[in-house]
Amino acid sequence: MDTKALFKFSSGLYVVSAKDGDDYGACVINTGLQLTSEPLQVQVVVNKQNHTEGVIERAGHFALCAITEEADMPYIGRFGFRTSTAFDKFAGIECAETVLGDPYTPACAACVIACKVVQTLDVGTHMIFVGEVKDAEVLSDAAPMTYAYYHSTLKGKTPPKASSYVAE
Repeated sequence: MDTKALFKFSSGLYVVSAKDGDDYGACVINTGLQLTSEPLQVQVVVNKQNHTEGVIERAGHFALCAITEEADMPYIGRFGFRTSTAFDKFAGIECAETVLGDPYTPACAACVIACKVVQTLDVGTHMIFVGEVKDAEVLSDAAPMTYAYYHSTLKGKTPPKASSYVAE
C-alpha cells in the first residue's frame, strides 16, 4: 500500500491552542475543517499524547489559527516539535487572547477562530473536537499554508503524533 496517497488530500497547517487556568498548550495540526455554517462549527483533531489535547478537554474551548506561507521551519518547530510542558511556546513573541481566553500569536497567522467545544469523539490515538465558532478574525492576506506546501517547499516531515502519520 502506498500511504503517500493520503498526502494528496487537501489540508492546511494550523496552530490550535487552549488555556485552562494557568495551564496552556499549543500544537501544530493538519486537521482543521469547517463542518457547518448554521450553527458555524469547525473541527480539530489532536493526538491524545499532546499536552494541548488535555488542555482543550479541561478548558472546553480552543483557538485555531491558519498558518500562512510566511512561516518558516523554526516557527513550525516552535509549535509543532516541542511539548508545551517543557517549552513556553508563546515566550518572546507577540501574543494575544481570544474572547474565550485562549492564547495565540498573530505572527504567520491568516486568521484566528475562537471555539467553544460542543462535541468530542475519541478516534483511538486522537480526539476530535467540534467547536462552535464564537469569534473569528482575519489577521493577514498572506496565503494559508497547505500540507502539500509544507512537504514540497519547506521539506517538512510528518511527525509521529500527526493524524496523517503512517510508519514507513
